[in-house]
Amino acid sequence: MSAAIRVGLISDTHGLLRPEVHDVFAGVSRILHAGDVCADEILDELGLIAPTQAVFGNCDDPWDPRLREALDLTIGGLRIHVQHGHELGRPRPAQVAAAYDADVCVYGHTHRQSVERVEGRLIVNPGAAGPRRFDLEPCVAILTIADGSAAVELVPLPG
Repeated sequence: MSAAIRVGLISDTHGLLRPEVHDVFAGVSRILHAGDVCADEILDELGLIAPTQAVFGNCDDPWDPRLREALDLTIGGLRIHVQHGHELGRPRPAQVAAAYDADVCVYGHTHRQSVERVEGRLIVNPGAAGPRRFDLEPCVAILTIADGSAAVELVPLPG
């Protein structure tokens, strides 16, 4: 039995990192940001918590050297794909699952938190962690990988 790996998932900060994110992400081994970062300070502050990787969203500069178009990683033996989602229009979990071949697909863009299993694969939108928009509750997620399987907990933020 392997030790569980905890990964912080965040998206759509739009230049605002709520202070509660520090507590929620305490103890994660890394943070994956699914785009619309909108300020280098966000990545700097997340980096104080854990190593952070990020993709660009439709509100980010695609030429920013700190942001990638997509991340394809292997964590705890599982393949993880991170992309903002704007490249798919207004994506839904089934659409994300059809577009990307990974055990866990993480996206943002819609600001709607969602965790669904599609054909045994985990499709996650951690929601928008930044300024409150569209009457949606700010949210992040914790991905836990243990013994070759993944689970996600959505964590609402005050807002």
